[in-house]
Amino acid sequence: MKDKSTDPRIHCDYSKLIKLQSQARAFSLLPNLKSGTALSGRHSSIFRGRGLNFEELRHYQLGDDIRNLDWKVTMRTGKPHVRSYTEEKDRHFIICVDQRSSMYFSSVDTMKSVVAAELAALTAWRILQDSDRVGFVLQSTEKLHWLTAKRSQGDLLHRLKLLANTNQSLDVMSKDSDAVSFSQFVILLGSLKLKETTIIIFSDWHGTTPDDITHLKHLQKHNDVLGVLISDPFESHLPALHNDWVVGDGSLQISINEAKKFDLANKGLSEQQSLKREQLIQLMAAKGLPVIETDTSGAHIEQFKRAVGGRR
Repeated sequence: MKDKSTDPRIHCDYSKLIKLQSQARAFSLLPNLKSGTALSGRHSSIFRGRGLNFEELRHYQLGDDIRNLDWKVTMRTGKPHVRSYTEEKDRHFIICVDQRSSMYFSSVDTMKSVVAAELAALTAWRILQDSDRVGFVLQSTEKLHWLTAKRSQGDLLHRLKLLANTNQSLDVMSKDSDAVSFSQFVILLGSLKLKETTIIIFSDWHGTTPDDITHLKHLQKHNDVLGVLISDPFESHLPALHNDWVVGDGSLQISINEAKKFDLANKGLSEQQSLKREQLIQLMAAKGLPVIETDTSGAHIEQFKRAVGGRR
């Protein structure tokens, strides 16, 4: 698909998603997760991995596994020595990218849909550089795309191309089918029977219900679910009322021309945004994960890096 817009704030460009690879080493993904086992390896994950890496040779201590005795060193020195290992964790990631019509919005600088696409690409490059597998669930306005986890740059490039094309198909006339509601997205995740997977969701969390959060909490029992809330200032508070406001969703619209209506609208927006944050806090609390929020100011890359542990 040919780019619909040359403005990178409105539609993301495939080449830009590729170039984000150069920024992927500027942060460590989920650095604050601690291993739940005595062995900890190159990844700060709570899950067991596939192998062990040799760390050091040391004197035998009471309680050490005798299977780790290094007999050659023991015979040479006359004192028992053991080989110490750290666990290598091969993580399995699923990146969920919301590209529904509600994401095609910004009152400041960059569309929420572009923010989600760029952060998803940046995260995918980081995962691939760690030699881990990365899959995608892409929410378009028409269908949910499930792309299985692979450890391949070629596969990632194909997926970023699909992401760019999906992003560029959004416009002011875009409407969502019933098949792409947030609830349908959660149902898809549940049907995948995921275990020991890190699920990262880039979305404005539009249409999320308490049942959806409950189902995601069930996923947290055997996985890590990290929610990233992409928001815009208008979603919390409208600027001062000077003239009549006309607000619409592409199908319906309402006129706000009185101070009382304006105050009610602001109250409703604030309550809805607070509810989203509370739902995310509840979800993240299950594993002690951070609640990450980025906005449409154009600073989303730096905001995300700082939130997950950027390197200086």
